[in-house]
Amino acid sequence: MESLQVSVSKCIFFSHTHTQNSEFLTLTYGALVTQMLRDFENVDDVNKQLERIGYNMGMRLIEDFLARTSAPRCLEMRETADRIQQAFRIYLNVQPTISNWSAASDEFSLLFDANPLTEFVELPADLSNLRYSAILSGCIRGALEMVQLEVQCWFVQDQLKGDNVTELRVKFVRRLEEAIPAGED
Repeated sequence: MESLQVSVSKCIFFSHTHTQNSEFLTLTYGALVTQMLRDFENVDDVNKQLERIGYNMGMRLIEDFLARTSAPRCLEMRETADRIQQAFRIYLNVQPTISNWSAASDEFSLLFDANPLTEFVELPADLSNLRYSAILSGCIRGALEMVQLEVQCWFVQDQLKGDNVTELRVKFVRRLEEAIPAGED
């Protein structure tokens, strides 16, 4: 009987852990953005900083993602889109829908029914230019650059600004040449 009680307790604890983690992330990120708005005079500067922070995170997260998934190199953008979707599922427990492919299959959208970063957020009217979730687009750019893909990434729609969904657009720019370490030419 005691082992059943311990099992049930563990189940209850671990089922709430993810919810607590995502709420903690949401609140912590909100505090970061709030502090940045206090520190910088200009919303455009905050947008640039959020993008830069995301870019740096993406450069580091890609290593963890590749280690966890053992994913092979993507040969086309459709595979890349699937990997990005998988990364959102692993790190933020959301699965965006991949849609709106361009005719050349070099551009697509990630549609989020719910953005985990904006769960408790309301944007005041005077911050309408704030790209609150710019950290996500920066993260995608940083991660893909580390695997030799240059992309552009921007928000087309944002639920914080009254849209029904949050749409993040990703466009392939070019494949980067692999850097050869100094002395190995």
